Amino acid sequence: MALLDYGMGNVHSAAKALEAAGAHVTLTADRATIMEADGLVVPGVGSIASCVAGIEAVRGGELIGRRLAGGRPVLGICVGMQVLFETGLEGREETTALGEWPGTVRRLQADVLPHMGWNTVEAGEGSRLFAGIEDERFYFVHSYAATEWLIDPHPRIRQPITTWAEHGERFLAAVENGPLCATQFHPEKSGAAGARLLTNWVGTLGSE
Repeated sequence: MALLDYGMGNVHSAAKALEAAGAHVTLTADRATIMEADGLVVPGVGSIASCVAGIEAVRGGELIGRRLAGGRPVLGICVGMQVLFETGLEGREETTALGEWPGTVRRLQADVLPHMGWNTVEAGEGSRLFAGIEDERFYFVHSYAATEWLIDPHPRIRQPITTWAEHGERFLAAVENGPLCATQFHPEKSGAAGARLLTNWVGTLGSE
């Protein structure tokens, strides 16, 4: 298991949580190590612009794309989820992100921001990430999110599974799209439920 080292993200707690879930974790930006790993985790905190800049500085966008092209699992966490969309809009600053999914991440329309604390989610039908924890709460710390899912269904392609939450408005709390998964919340800060989610994800490695 590789944990992308690009100078951003709560990497130590994420590494400990992944190890507790049964993974052997290497914090790295080494190309060969990342390409050979069973799974790649992309953490993220702070602004989308800073995270994208850090990821691109270690050619992380290219590595993520190459892994996905080969069906190799990737998991984004918090801003590590946000950077997977096309664009981030923070104030007047628009950032071109990694573009794995269409859409824009923007500031939530809510009375209180950041959205900080525990919240329930509406797990998508057939979710493997949320198997056994569909009714649990997870820990969020963010002011920005994707509020639309813009990939149209295709009869010959396995449909992505989207999980939603609400804070002022509905937003994407998690996505399972073939080898590419992501959570807006922090599973490593979400207690037993987050530990189970990571265990569920680790259990899918090699099954795509």
